[in-house]
Amino acid sequence: MQPFAQRFLMGLLPALPALALAAEPACAVRSAERLTPVIELYTSEGCSSCPPADRWLSTLKGQPVVAQAFHVAYWDYIGWVDRFASPAHTVRQRQIAAANNLRNIYTPQLVRNGQDWRDFANAASGAEPARATISLQRLANPDSFEARVTPADPNGAWSAYWTVTEHGHSSRVKAGENAGETLKHDFVVRQYTPVGTYQGAQSLRFSAVAAQPEHPRQVNLVVSDARSSKPLQAVSLGCS
Repeated sequence: MQPFAQRFLMGLLPALPALALAAEPACAVRSAERLTPVIELYTSEGCSSCPPADRWLSTLKGQPVVAQAFHVAYWDYIGWVDRFASPAHTVRQRQIAAANNLRNIYTPQLVRNGQDWRDFANAASGAEPARATISLQRLANPDSFEARVTPADPNGAWSAYWTVTEHGHSSRVKAGENAGETLKHDFVVRQYTPVGTYQGAQSLRFSAVAAQPEHPRQVNLVVSDARSSKPLQAVSLGCS
C-alpha cells in the first residue's frame, strides 16, 4: 500500500464509529419522573358523534401523552364495517366500564388514566408523580422491542399492555351514520397486546406489526396497578 493511501485510511478509522452511529440512530426512551397521561378514545367510523372526538385526538400529536384510539365494532351492524375495529377493544372498554361502575359502554368515550373522563379540554394535563420507571428500546430487528419496568413498590402487583398506534389513516365511508364522509384518524390502535401480571422489576419483549412508511408508528407500553388499573407509568416510542 502506498504511504499516502495508508495515512488516509488510518485517518478515516477514528471516524467510522461516528459514521455508523449516524447511519443507525438509537431508538430508545426512558420515562419521566411525572406520570405520562394515558388517553384512550373509544370510537367508531359508524358513529356520527365520533368524528369531532377523533379530530380532537389528532391535536395531541407532539404532546407528552400516550394517546390511543380504540375502534370498536358494535356499530358495524348499521351497515358500515370499521376496518380498524377489534372485539378485543370492546372487551377492554367493558373492563374499564366495570372499574368505573358504568352501566353501559358508549362512543365516543374518553378515558384518562383509567377513568371515564368527560372534560376533553383538560385531558392531556397532569403533574402527579409516576410510580414506576420504564426504559424502552428497539432491538436489532426493527419490529422487536424490549422494556425494563421498575415499580416504585417492589412488592406491589402490576399489569401491562402494549399497543401499536399509527397516524395518517383515512376512510371514505359509504354507509351508516357517516355515509358520504371522509374520516381522518391519528393514534389508531393497530395492535393491542396485554401481557399479564407481575411483581418487582421485570423485562418485557414485544413484536410489533411491521411499520408502514406512510403511517408513522408509535410503540406504547402502559404499566398499571393490578388491582385498581390506574397507570403507574407509560411511554411511547415514535421511531419506525
